[in-house]
Amino acid sequence: MTLDQLVRTVEARFDWAPAWVFSLILIAAALLAAQLLYGGVVRVLRRRLRAKDSFWRPLLLRTRGPARLALGLIAIAWAIHAAPLPVREANLVQHGLLIAFILLWGWAAMTALDIASDLYLRRYRIDVADNLLARKHQTQIRILRRALATLVVLLTASFALMTIPGVRQLGVSLLAAGGAAGIIVGLALQPVLSNLLAGVQIALTQPIRIDDAVIVEGEWGNVEEITSTYVVIRIWDLRRLIVPLKYFLEKPFQNWTRESADMLGVVMLYVDYHVPVEAIRGKLKAVLDASPHWDRKVSVVQVTDLKERTVEVRILASAGSAGAAFDLRCEIRERMIEWLREEHPEALPVDRIALRTAAGEDGSAAGARPGEQRVQ
Repeated sequence: MTLDQLVRTVEARFDWAPAWVFSLILIAAALLAAQLLYGGVVRVLRRRLRAKDSFWRPLLLRTRGPARLALGLIAIAWAIHAAPLPVREANLVQHGLLIAFILLWGWAAMTALDIASDLYLRRYRIDVADNLLARKHQTQIRILRRALATLVVLLTASFALMTIPGVRQLGVSLLAAGGAAGIIVGLALQPVLSNLLAGVQIALTQPIRIDDAVIVEGEWGNVEEITSTYVVIRIWDLRRLIVPLKYFLEKPFQNWTRESADMLGVVMLYVDYHVPVEAIRGKLKAVLDASPHWDRKVSVVQVTDLKERTVEVRILASAGSAGAAFDLRCEIRERMIEWLREEHPEALPVDRIALRTAAGEDGSAAGARPGEQRVQ
């Protein structure tokens, strides 16, 4: 007995029930069979992938929704074809299936984008010291993925609307950006579209990348996330600064890790003219050798300026990342202050005043010329 003959036999036995009741029963049975089929296939695949790479097991979870929807739509399509529905109701259900198939294609395209981007980024780890290349690819893939996802959503919505006679023009306007409706929608979405195009430009030129150390609006932080319309900056005190994408194309900002993840930490000392510069160089070497934040590349002490009352000494030390450079600068300051206070108190900044004494009297203090006193 064929499947059609089985359906006609069941119809003959339940001829007392309305056609839609039998159709609902048939649709429910088809859906149940489709889900049972999916469950059996998934169990077989899990057993075969148990010893495989861990990527393939999460792949089954990611494709679970589209796969179940696809099998469900196929089952409903067969059930509607076999069910004794009137022509009008059958056409309505078929139109709903058409829209559902369009949405399924959009969902499948979004899932494919996620899987492809994750598969590509598996080769680039961002949790290492030298992560410049990884951050470059992370930024490009994330921005392009969001831009393509937005395009998929627009296309899916346009094709779905074009199947409905009452709103078909809106779908055409969204797809072709023409007509009055397209102009209105384009004007309303102008900020979103401009930021979307800015995101594509940032992905190609990359003035910023994921985890870059930047100074924006006077705030220092790291680029935490780049979406299709804005950038999230994680500030050092764990606040979040939200900046539109266009900002990084229209306004100046500082990027401390544009060319490399390595950074130079700068420490400025303002000390007295009695400061022993060579002793500072020796102390800096001892501090850096004991520090886990120093990357053993740069260690410099220079007298960069002479002020009216103090000497400006600049210390340069390199680190593998922005966070390590900040911690290294703080450590150098703490050790230098303690060392100067204990070993070379004469190097701490002081104010000098000159006292005129009477003729023949010597009012000089220790360490000062006759007629001059040194006070703190």
